[in-house]
Amino acid sequence: MGQIEARRRAAWRFVRAVVRSQAGGVIGAVLSGLLWQTGAISAPLIVSYTIDNGIVPRNRHTLVLWLLALLGVGLLEVVAGGLRHIYAIRNRSATDARVRDAIFAHALRLDASYHDRVGPGELMSRASSDSEHVARMMDAIGHTIGYALTVVAVSVVMLVVDARLALLVLLPLPFVSVVAWMYSRRYDERTRRLQEAWASAATLVEESVSGIRVVKGLGAGGALSGRFRTRSDQIVGRALDVARLDAVFNPALEVLPLIGIAAVLWVGGRQVISGGLSLGLFVAFNAYVVMLVWPLRVLGQRVSTLQKALAASARITEVLETEPRLREQRHPQELERPVRGEVRLESVRFGHEGNRPVLDGLELELRAGESVALVGATGSGKSTVAGLLARLYDPDGGRVLLDGHDVRELRLAHVRQAVALVFEETFLFTESVRENIRFGRPDADDESVARAAALAGAGEFIAALPDGYETVLGERGFSLSGGQRQRIAIARAILADPAVLVLDDATSAVDATREHEIRAALAKVMRGRTTLVIAHRPATIALADRVAVLENGRITEEGTHSELVGRSARYRELLALETEAA
Repeated sequence: MGQIEARRRAAWRFVRAVVRSQAGGVIGAVLSGLLWQTGAISAPLIVSYTIDNGIVPRNRHTLVLWLLALLGVGLLEVVAGGLRHIYAIRNRSATDARVRDAIFAHALRLDASYHDRVGPGELMSRASSDSEHVARMMDAIGHTIGYALTVVAVSVVMLVVDARLALLVLLPLPFVSVVAWMYSRRYDERTRRLQEAWASAATLVEESVSGIRVVKGLGAGGALSGRFRTRSDQIVGRALDVARLDAVFNPALEVLPLIGIAAVLWVGGRQVISGGLSLGLFVAFNAYVVMLVWPLRVLGQRVSTLQKALAASARITEVLETEPRLREQRHPQELERPVRGEVRLESVRFGHEGNRPVLDGLELELRAGESVALVGATGSGKSTVAGLLARLYDPDGGRVLLDGHDVRELRLAHVRQAVALVFEETFLFTESVRENIRFGRPDADDESVARAAALAGAGEFIAALPDGYETVLGERGFSLSGGQRQRIAIARAILADPAVLVLDDATSAVDATREHEIRAALAKVMRGRTTLVIAHRPATIALADRVAVLENGRITEEGTHSELVGRSARYRELLALETEAA
């Protein structure tokens, strides 16, 4: 219960913050809504006066005069209604954009360990359907306040016109409030469960589309369709739970004014016959009773809109209130320029999410301009070392030093500029080849892009593409071969011109006929640049000045490739195992 209350408080805080962020638009929507409601409320009184003082006594002048007044009220409603609609759309669009921007920006600030836990489908659900629910609330806020005030104003006018008749209509309203409160409590829980089901389905879709080649390659489409059908059925079931609440509450809300109309027709009709109530006021009174029907119906719908927005806000705040584990110090140290690229790992210990340490007392040094190949069995922590150098993670113990500075004490942006990673799994964006290469340096000129591509051995195949460097790649770059994608990724890292280059199995997807070209390119890139090479191919490992063997979370052997091949049976075994695995 305490956790649920905490979620509700967080959701209300977020809703208040969203409303404050659009204060001008909300005020505009409310004021234009009030003008519209003022016209709507005054119209029955004008009709009443026209009947009693123009139609009944046959006074043509009064009839024309008040008809013109009614047209003026109609014009006011048209203008105010148009303004209210514009403000509503403005509030909705601005809120949707602001919430999406906030989620996107915060997701980029969160560390890699968060993204290891929370899949992209979950974040997409929060940035799409959840932000849409919050935006709908902002769309409706002007109407809702206007309708609420309409109920109050109409109630006051009815009490002034005829208190006894008014009480017949208004007495059920406190009962409606109690029912609405009970309804909202149940709606909150059921709406939250529905949105969680939507997020689960979105995650499955995102993962299936991203891994479509694996799905097709393993013939797993039927099994995935079954899983998705199960999640879709869950969505239907939870949506029906919400609909059952609506099916009881909304009709009950609508029937109350109809009962009021019947009472007014019976009691008020008898008063008109006996002369206790004028025909004009009787007509106006019935108009006001009818006028209550739509606001009450809309207010019932707005309860569900608010509850959906609160449930969505609770899910959004789960992202926005997540604190990055990688924190930049308030006054970070500056890296001296130029960056030398000297790297040292001292007694580093690290484990993923409370698991046993992958690295346990790791000691490793890369002198400025030196290239070191890191060799170890699968799961030994080689890629973890790469992530620690770029500060994708922080060690649980020990230090990672760059030019003598603990990377935790440096400005994070400077660390990421100084250390560039090329991963085994290459990710390219749905942009042109040129934009993909200069992703890390958007201001790079065309000549620099071409030079980086040439160094990575990518210039020849890029020139053969339909539009050369302007060729737009498909999603994740799957329109290219694995080797082509990897060469573009290497070019991207080269263009960033880092002091420390980390090649995390970056040549694994390059075919054997092109491997010698990539090795030649890498030899040029690595010359004079601190480089950590994580590889399984002996020819690539041999490019490094020195080789370090990683086992049981520590460096167990060091030497040149030829020295270790000659003296270490374990090293020869690892090369054989890695080559076989590759």
